[in-house]
Amino acid sequence: MRKVRLHIFISGIVQGVGFRYSLRRVAISNGVKGWVRNLRDGRVEAVLEGDEDSVRRVLAWCRKGPSLARVDKVEAFEEQYRGEFKGFEIRWW
Repeated sequence: MRKVRLHIFISGIVQGVGFRYSLRRVAISNGVKGWVRNLRDGRVEAVLEGDEDSVRRVLAWCRKGPSLARVDKVEAFEEQYRGEFKGFEIRWW
């Protein structure tokens, strides 16, 4: 299975609705590693690494988010896979 890395930015009502914690749970359950954080401009930023199918499943979840979120836009950029993460963490600013 091909390994991929996506750098994503999620816009909409995505802060204060449990997005980061839910994304972490979804990523871990799919075997995806990386990190997620809030940005000062109201977006959520994340880096996802893992098997291509697993990363695509997490990306698909990001297009909906948790029940209280309203996702308006998801930008995803493929980057060189590095395999640098041991798990999935929530970062602060």
